[in-house]
Amino acid sequence: MALQETLEKQGQWLFRYRSNIPLIILLIGTMLFLWTELHPETSVYKGTPYEIYYESFCLFISLFGLFIRVYTVGHTPANTSGRNVATQVADSLNTTGIYSIVRHPLYLGNFFMWFGPALLTGHFWFLISFCFFYWVYYERIMFAEEQFLRGKFGKTYLDWAERVPAFVPKFKNFVKPGFPFSWRKVLKKEKNGLAAVFLIFFTFDVVGELINKGHNYNYFLVAMCILTMLMYAVLKYLKYNTKVLDETGR
Repeated sequence: MALQETLEKQGQWLFRYRSNIPLIILLIGTMLFLWTELHPETSVYKGTPYEIYYESFCLFISLFGLFIRVYTVGHTPANTSGRNVATQVADSLNTTGIYSIVRHPLYLGNFFMWFGPALLTGHFWFLISFCFFYWVYYERIMFAEEQFLRGKFGKTYLDWAERVPAFVPKFKNFVKPGFPFSWRKVLKKEKNGLAAVFLIFFTFDVVGELINKGHNYNYFLVAMCILTMLMYAVLKYLKYNTKVLDETGR
């Protein structure tokens, strides 16, 4: 099998499990975080006066990634930029808004969302390994997606891809979004990410305190974890039992 077909086949497989496989990296990061708590001298920030600021910075990085996803999803029409897992779906080609400056904004957002917890480990070589894994992993998914879009939209796709970079935004290309922002679509599609971010940081904080036999919990994380989990449950119910979050064409 030619390399091009191999990469596409790998990308299609990884696309189906793109929400699950990164959990392996999260597990490794969690183990490294536990090691850091037991051996704080191995970390660049543990035990320093800047520890709380560093942890807040890590949370900000993850929330920044979520913001990118929210902005992207909020301005897209139905059957594009979705969470489908079985097959590629694209009724139309997104070329305005954030898609006018970067071709894969959702994966850019994912990178920052995962990079926050990775930073929390405080280990330089783990961060390098994480970036390398993310590059290899998502490069194949992006390749498979682009093959699909190229086959479906032809020259329209090629002209767009010619001027818009794949992963590093080119801001001078920005074109106003073609669709108004939809909070309904965001609440329907991105509830998972918000709850996951605060659950991960809350878990790391609690585990760290338990290991050190302390009680200095970050009550902001406690409150936000409870709030976002409740929000997730409510939105999940509304999504499957009502039409409150439904919106024509979105």
